[in-house]
Amino acid sequence: MTSQPAHPHPDDPVSSPSPWLVVVDPQRIFADPSSKWSSPFFDQAMERIALLAAHVGPERTVVTRWLPTADRSGSWADYFAAWPFADVAPEDPLFDLVGAAHGLTAHPTVDEPTFGKWGAGLEEVVGPHPDLLLTGVSTDCCVLSTALAAADAGARVRVVTDACAASTGENATTALQVMGLYAPQVRLTTSAELLQGAAGSWQGERQN
Repeated sequence: MTSQPAHPHPDDPVSSPSPWLVVVDPQRIFADPSSKWSSPFFDQAMERIALLAAHVGPERTVVTRWLPTADRSGSWADYFAAWPFADVAPEDPLFDLVGAAHGLTAHPTVDEPTFGKWGAGLEEVVGPHPDLLLTGVSTDCCVLSTALAAADAGARVRVVTDACAASTGENATTALQVMGLYAPQVRLTTSAELLQGAAGSWQGERQN
C-alpha cells in the first residue's frame, strides 16, 4: 500500500488543523469471523482508529452504519438475492457497532442504506467542504464509495490506509490505487504519518 504525506506543504489545500475523523461502518457484520462479509484486517484497523479518535476527539469523530433498508425495486433486490444472510431486519445484532466503536463519537451514528456514506446526514454533522480523515470498512466498497462521493461534493479526503479494513489484501491494493487516482481531492496517508505530523496541531485546536 502506498501513501502520500499527511502533513503537506502549508499551501497544499488538503492540510487542515481541524479535520473530521469518519469511521465507516464498524459493525459486527464486518468483524465477526463467522460473517460472510468479515474482514481479516478489522481488528487491526480498529486499533489505528482508536488512536486517531483519541487525538481528534469525540466532537470531531463521526461513526456510520450500513443498514439493509434500501428500496428493493431496483438493483438492491439483486444484491440481497446474492447475499440473503444480510437480508434481515435492521435491528438485527449483525448491524450493531462493535464494542471498540462505542465512545468514539459524541454524535449519533449516521445510518445509510447505501455503500457510500456521504449524504445529507453526514454533511449535516461535518458541514460543507470538510477535511475528512476517512477510515473503516471496507476499503474496497463503502470506504471507496464514500471517498469518491465526498470528493465530488467538494470535501478534501484523506484515506487513512492502515485504518481501513478490506475484504482481502489484493482488493485493498486495488481500491487504494483507484482512490489514489483522484488526487488532490483524495489523498492516501497512514495513521503514523497523521499522528506524527498533525497530533500537536489537533491538540492545540481543541485547547483554544
